[in-house]
Amino acid sequence: MELKVYCDRMSQPSRAILIFCKANNAEFEEITVEIGKGQHRTPEFAEVNPMKQVPAVIHGDFKLFESHAILIYLASTIPGVADHWYPADVRERAKVHSVLDWHHTNLRRGSELRCVSRKGLAMVVESHVYRFGYLFNTVFAVVFGMPGDPKAAAEGEKLLSASLARIESLWLQGGPFLLGNSKPTIADLALACEVTQLEVADQNGHDRIMKPHTKIVKWIKDVKSATAPHFEEIHAAIRSAREPLKKLKAQAAHKSE
Repeated sequence: MELKVYCDRMSQPSRAILIFCKANNAEFEEITVEIGKGQHRTPEFAEVNPMKQVPAVIHGDFKLFESHAILIYLASTIPGVADHWYPADVRERAKVHSVLDWHHTNLRRGSELRCVSRKGLAMVVESHVYRFGYLFNTVFAVVFGMPGDPKAAAEGEKLLSASLARIESLWLQGGPFLLGNSKPTIADLALACEVTQLEVADQNGHDRIMKPHTKIVKWIKDVKSATAPHFEEIHAAIRSAREPLKKLKAQAAHKSE
């Protein structure tokens, strides 16, 4: 069956799906849905995912959305996927699920923003997740002429830093990967892609947040190494966006003076 992956490489969950597919030699077609251009809001894409979000997949006649569900499905159906990605042991698998469930309401809430246009921001800002995110209030709100909230930015950074500390103290014990494992699971990909999104922030902000978390820094390097060269290839998109976003932010600040 043909696998189609609908994604935007500026989206953390999209990157996790793409890296997993490439790291496991899956045969698939990558179909870009540019959130910044509102392509996720089209009637055509609504046929793929009625929630109008990326990533989404079509596998034969089967459609699926929500990144964690997609990772679980792909780990269970792609031929030859190593057991470490999604263990057959029920208890080990449950541990992976516990990290994935924690991700959405903690780490993701602290860092998150996945739209890069005024139109796109207006479409998603109804969700409190985006308003409280560190990246929303320090990068994207200012760039696209929306009022950034310093208090919300501080709260987002606080939640983000607390989440990173929790990962270090709870899951990066006894091994290089989450849950003390010697090899990565799908949870490592989901969380590592989230943390790496911070690279679109200004260098000072990025370094301030990451500097205290040496275990996180090493873990990211280990995930990159375990999925080389795909992690770096897929993340080139956010690195190429950093300078343009920096310039837009400077222009917006100049206009407000």
